[in-house]
Amino acid sequence: MLLAIDVGNTRIKVAVFEKDSLLDQDAFDKTEAVNRLSKILEKYTQIENAILSRVGFLDETVLKWLESRLTLHVITPDSPMPFYNRYETPKTLGIDRMVLASGAVFQFPKQNRLVIDSGTCITYDFIDADDNYLGGAISPGLRLRYESLHNYTAKLPLLTLENPSGLIGGSTKQSIHSGVVNGFLCEVDGLIERYRQQYQVLTVILTGGDTDFLAKSVKNTIFANPNFLLESLNHLYQYTINK
Repeated sequence: MLLAIDVGNTRIKVAVFEKDSLLDQDAFDKTEAVNRLSKILEKYTQIENAILSRVGFLDETVLKWLESRLTLHVITPDSPMPFYNRYETPKTLGIDRMVLASGAVFQFPKQNRLVIDSGTCITYDFIDADDNYLGGAISPGLRLRYESLHNYTAKLPLLTLENPSGLIGGSTKQSIHSGVVNGFLCEVDGLIERYRQQYQVLTVILTGGDTDFLAKSVKNTIFANPNFLLESLNHLYQYTINK
Protein backbone atom coordinates (compact mmCIF):
# COMPACT_ATOMS: atom_id res chain seq x y z
CA MET A 1 0.00 0.00 0.00
CA LEU A 2 1.04 3.57 -0.70
CA LEU A 3 0.13 6.84 0.99
CA ALA A 4 0.04 9.76 -1.48
CA ILE A 5 0.29 13.23 0.09
CA ASP A 6 -0.42 16.52 -1.68
CA VAL A 7 0.53 19.60 0.33
CA GLY A 8 -1.26 22.55 -1.23
CA ASN A 9 -1.28 26.25 -0.45
CA THR A 10 -4.10 25.93 2.06
CA ARG A 11 -4.78 22.25 2.82
CA ILE A 12 -3.31 18.75 2.68
CA LYS A 13 -4.95 16.03 0.61
CA VAL A 14 -4.05 12.38 1.04
CA ALA A 15 -5.04 9.08 -0.54
CA VAL A 16 -4.32 5.41 0.15
CA PHE A 17 -3.58 3.25 -2.90
CA GLU A 18 -3.16 -0.44 -3.40
CA LYS A 19 -1.54 -0.62 -6.82
CA ASP A 20 -3.97 1.36 -9.02
CA SER A 21 -6.95 1.16 -6.67
CA LEU A 22 -7.80 4.19 -4.54
CA LEU A 23 -8.92 2.79 -1.17
CA ASP A 24 -9.42 5.92 0.90
CA GLN A 25 -8.84 9.66 0.88
CA ASP A 26 -8.98 12.66 3.18
CA ALA A 27 -8.35 16.41 3.22
CA PHE A 28 -7.52 18.56 6.23
CA ASP A 29 -5.87 21.69 7.52
CA LYS A 30 -2.11 21.57 7.96
CA THR A 31 -2.42 22.00 11.72
CA GLU A 32 -4.21 18.63 11.86
CA ALA A 33 -1.56 16.79 9.85
CA VAL A 34 -0.03 14.49 12.47
CA ASN A 35 -3.38 13.62 14.05
CA ARG A 36 -5.13 12.82 10.76
CA LEU A 37 -2.17 10.95 9.28
CA SER A 38 -1.87 8.90 12.47
CA LYS A 39 -5.45 7.74 12.06
CA ILE A 40 -4.80 6.67 8.48
CA LEU A 41 -1.71 4.69 9.46
CA GLU A 42 -3.62 3.04 12.31
CA LYS A 43 -6.36 2.03 9.88
CA TYR A 44 -4.00 0.83 7.12
CA THR A 45 -1.14 -0.86 8.93
CA GLN A 46 0.22 -2.29 5.66
CA ILE A 47 1.34 1.13 4.42
CA GLU A 48 5.12 1.21 4.26
CA ASN A 49 5.77 3.89 1.64
CA ALA A 50 4.60 7.44 1.09
CA ILE A 51 5.08 9.87 -1.79
CA LEU A 52 4.77 13.58 -1.15
CA SER A 53 4.55 16.69 -3.30
CA ARG A 54 4.26 20.17 -1.87
CA VAL A 55 3.75 23.68 -3.15
CA GLY A 56 2.79 25.12 0.22
CA PHE A 57 4.70 25.22 3.49
CA LEU A 58 4.85 22.07 5.60
CA ASP A 59 6.36 22.09 9.07
CA GLU A 60 9.61 20.11 9.19
CA THR A 61 8.40 18.28 12.29
CA VAL A 62 5.64 16.72 10.17
CA LEU A 63 8.20 15.56 7.60
CA LYS A 64 10.40 14.06 10.30
CA TRP A 65 7.36 12.38 11.84
CA LEU A 66 6.53 10.80 8.47
CA GLU A 67 10.13 9.73 7.90
CA SER A 68 10.17 8.00 11.29
CA ARG A 69 7.20 5.84 10.31
CA LEU A 70 7.41 5.34 6.55
CA THR A 71 9.83 5.30 3.66
CA LEU A 72 9.12 8.79 2.37
CA HIS A 73 9.65 9.77 -1.28
CA VAL A 74 9.56 13.55 -1.74
CA ILE A 75 9.13 14.86 -5.29
CA THR A 76 11.76 17.46 -6.22
CA PRO A 77 12.70 19.24 -9.47
CA ASP A 78 15.36 16.54 -9.94
CA SER A 79 12.98 13.58 -9.62
CA PRO A 80 12.68 11.41 -12.75
CA MET A 81 9.70 12.42 -14.89
CA PRO A 82 8.05 10.70 -17.88
CA PHE A 83 8.20 13.85 -20.03
CA TYR A 84 10.83 16.13 -21.56
CA ASN A 85 10.89 19.41 -19.67
CA ARG A 86 11.06 22.19 -22.30
CA TYR A 87 10.16 24.95 -19.82
CA GLU A 88 12.53 27.90 -20.27
CA THR A 89 13.18 27.95 -16.52
CA PRO A 90 12.79 24.26 -15.60
CA LYS A 91 13.99 24.67 -12.01
CA THR A 92 11.15 27.12 -11.31
CA LEU A 93 8.40 24.77 -12.50
CA GLY A 94 6.07 24.00 -9.60
CA ILE A 95 6.15 20.47 -8.22
CA ASP A 96 2.37 20.21 -8.50
CA ARG A 97 2.54 21.11 -12.19
CA MET A 98 5.25 18.49 -12.75
CA VAL A 99 3.13 15.83 -11.05
CA LEU A 100 0.03 16.76 -13.07
CA ALA A 101 2.01 16.68 -16.32
CA SER A 102 3.29 13.23 -15.38
CA GLY A 103 -0.24 12.03 -14.71
CA ALA A 104 -1.37 13.30 -18.11
CA VAL A 105 1.44 11.34 -19.79
CA PHE A 106 0.60 8.17 -17.86
CA GLN A 107 -3.17 8.28 -18.27
CA PHE A 108 -3.47 9.82 -21.74
CA PRO A 109 -0.45 8.55 -23.70
CA LYS A 110 0.62 10.02 -27.04
CA GLN A 111 -1.93 12.83 -27.06
CA ASN A 112 -1.82 16.60 -26.92
CA ARG A 113 -2.86 17.26 -23.30
CA LEU A 114 -3.93 20.36 -21.42
CA VAL A 115 -4.23 19.98 -17.64
CA ILE A 116 -6.26 22.65 -15.85
CA ASP A 117 -5.88 22.67 -12.07
CA SER A 118 -8.31 25.01 -10.33
CA GLY A 119 -7.45 25.76 -6.72
CA THR A 120 -5.95 28.80 -4.97
CA CYS A 121 -4.47 29.55 -8.38
CA ILE A 122 -5.59 28.08 -11.66
CA THR A 123 -2.78 26.55 -13.67
CA TYR A 124 -2.73 25.43 -17.28
CA ASP A 125 -0.09 22.88 -18.34
CA PHE A 126 0.43 21.65 -21.89
CA ILE A 127 2.19 18.43 -22.87
CA ASP A 128 2.29 17.57 -26.57
CA ALA A 129 1.84 14.14 -28.16
CA ASP A 130 5.62 13.57 -28.10
CA ASP A 131 5.68 14.07 -24.30
CA ASN A 132 7.28 17.51 -24.42
CA TYR A 133 6.19 19.71 -21.54
CA LEU A 134 6.00 23.18 -23.10
CA GLY A 135 4.55 25.30 -20.30
CA GLY A 136 1.19 26.94 -19.79
CA ALA A 137 -0.30 29.71 -17.69
CA ILE A 138 -1.04 30.76 -14.09
CA SER A 139 -3.87 33.02 -12.98
CA PRO A 140 -5.87 33.70 -9.79
CA GLY A 141 -8.39 31.08 -8.72
CA LEU A 142 -11.98 31.84 -7.77
CA ARG A 143 -11.28 32.47 -4.08
CA LEU A 144 -8.37 34.81 -4.86
CA ARG A 145 -10.58 36.82 -7.20
CA TYR A 146 -13.20 37.33 -4.52
CA GLU A 147 -10.56 38.18 -1.92
CA SER A 148 -8.72 40.64 -4.16
CA LEU A 149 -11.89 42.65 -4.80
CA HIS A 150 -12.43 42.90 -1.04
CA ASN A 151 -8.81 43.48 -0.02
CA TYR A 152 -7.91 46.09 -2.63
CA THR A 153 -11.04 48.23 -2.56
CA ALA A 154 -12.56 50.31 0.21
CA LYS A 155 -16.15 49.07 0.23
CA LEU A 156 -16.62 45.85 -1.71
CA PRO A 157 -17.68 42.96 0.55
CA LEU A 158 -15.93 39.60 0.79
CA LEU A 159 -18.17 37.00 -0.83
CA THR A 160 -17.93 33.25 -1.32
CA LEU A 161 -18.56 31.34 -4.52
CA GLU A 162 -22.11 31.55 -5.77
CA ASN A 163 -23.55 31.08 -9.24
CA PRO A 164 -24.66 34.47 -10.58
CA SER A 165 -28.39 34.84 -11.12
CA GLY A 166 -27.72 36.29 -14.56
CA LEU A 167 -25.22 38.08 -16.72
CA ILE A 168 -26.24 41.54 -15.51
CA GLY A 169 -25.75 42.03 -11.79
CA GLY A 170 -28.60 44.05 -10.29
CA SER A 171 -26.79 44.77 -7.02
CA THR A 172 -23.21 45.07 -5.82
CA LYS A 173 -23.19 41.46 -4.61
CA GLN A 174 -24.74 40.19 -7.84
CA SER A 175 -22.27 42.26 -9.85
CA ILE A 176 -19.32 40.72 -7.99
CA HIS A 177 -20.61 37.18 -8.54
CA SER A 178 -21.24 37.93 -12.22
CA GLY A 179 -17.81 39.45 -12.71
CA VAL A 180 -15.85 36.79 -10.83
CA VAL A 181 -17.69 33.68 -12.01
CA ASN A 182 -18.49 34.68 -15.59
CA GLY A 183 -15.04 36.14 -16.06
CA PHE A 184 -13.48 32.95 -14.70
CA LEU A 185 -15.57 30.71 -16.98
CA CYS A 186 -14.86 32.89 -20.01
CA GLU A 187 -11.15 32.63 -19.26
CA VAL A 188 -11.20 28.84 -19.04
CA ASP A 189 -13.38 28.35 -22.11
CA GLY A 190 -11.44 30.97 -24.07
CA LEU A 191 -8.04 29.43 -23.32
CA ILE A 192 -9.26 25.93 -24.17
CA GLU A 193 -10.59 27.25 -27.46
CA ARG A 194 -7.29 28.95 -28.27
CA TYR A 195 -5.39 25.74 -27.56
CA ARG A 196 -7.80 23.85 -29.82
CA GLN A 197 -7.14 26.31 -32.63
CA GLN A 198 -3.45 25.47 -32.43
CA TYR A 199 -3.83 21.78 -31.58
CA GLN A 200 -7.02 20.45 -33.19
CA VAL A 201 -6.76 17.09 -31.38
CA LEU A 202 -6.57 17.99 -27.70
CA THR A 203 -7.36 16.15 -24.47
CA VAL A 204 -8.37 18.50 -21.65
CA ILE A 205 -8.11 17.31 -18.03
CA LEU A 206 -9.76 19.34 -15.28
CA THR A 207 -8.81 18.88 -11.64
CA GLY A 208 -8.49 20.77 -8.36
CA GLY A 209 -10.85 22.02 -5.69
CA ASP A 210 -13.26 23.71 -8.10
CA THR A 211 -13.50 20.72 -10.43
CA ASP A 212 -17.18 19.94 -9.87
CA PHE A 213 -18.24 23.55 -10.28
CA LEU A 214 -16.22 24.07 -13.45
CA ALA A 215 -17.20 20.74 -15.00
CA LYS A 216 -20.85 21.78 -14.88
CA SER A 217 -20.17 25.22 -16.29
CA VAL A 218 -17.51 25.16 -19.00
CA LYS A 219 -18.66 24.59 -22.57
CA ASN A 220 -15.76 22.48 -23.78
CA THR A 221 -15.65 18.69 -23.45
CA ILE A 222 -13.21 17.67 -20.72
CA PHE A 223 -12.13 14.85 -18.44
CA ALA A 224 -12.97 16.01 -14.93
CA ASN A 225 -11.19 14.28 -12.04
CA PRO A 226 -10.73 16.03 -8.67
CA ASN A 227 -8.30 13.28 -7.58
CA PHE A 228 -6.06 13.57 -10.63
CA LEU A 229 -3.03 14.87 -8.71
CA LEU A 230 -3.23 12.12 -6.08
CA GLU A 231 -3.63 9.47 -8.80
CA SER A 232 -0.69 11.03 -10.62
CA LEU A 233 1.43 10.72 -7.48
CA ASN A 234 0.59 7.02 -7.33
CA HIS A 235 1.61 6.53 -10.97
CA LEU A 236 4.75 8.59 -10.44
CA TYR A 237 5.75 6.45 -7.44
CA GLN A 238 5.45 3.28 -9.55
CA TYR A 239 7.42 4.94 -12.35
CA THR A 240 10.15 6.06 -9.92
CA ILE A 241 10.46 2.61 -8.35
CA ASN A 242 10.68 0.95 -11.76
CA LYS A 243 13.35 3.44 -12.84
